[in-house]
Amino acid sequence: MNEIIKNIEAAQLKEQVPEFHVGDTVRVHAKIKEGNRERIQVFEGTVLKKQGGSTRATFTVRKTSNGVGVEKTWPLHSPHVEKVEVVRRGKVRRAKLNYLRDRVGKRAKVKELVK
Repeated sequence: MNEIIKNIEAAQLKEQVPEFHVGDTVRVHAKIKEGNRERIQVFEGTVLKKQGGSTRATFTVRKTSNGVGVEKTWPLHSPHVEKVEVVRRGKVRRAKLNYLRDRVGKRAKVKELVK
């Protein structure tokens, strides 16, 4: 039974997984279905957390829209996630950036990683 589940999950994995980390500012291109047509909507924000593994891996992105914090969580291997592009790298020392939820304005920024 375990092998059957592993085979089904392996078939659903994406070949190329985007490379990004917690603290990065990313643009997520997601497919939105409205009625009988599809379009791509871009959601740009900071990656708060990545969790899970295999097909269950998810990531959460947070942005501020009209002064209100908005968070969305996507499955990493979802067919609705067209692509994830990294806008800038962030320098963080935590795996989960939950403390950003309480901060507003410049305090909610993450320092940029300079290489």
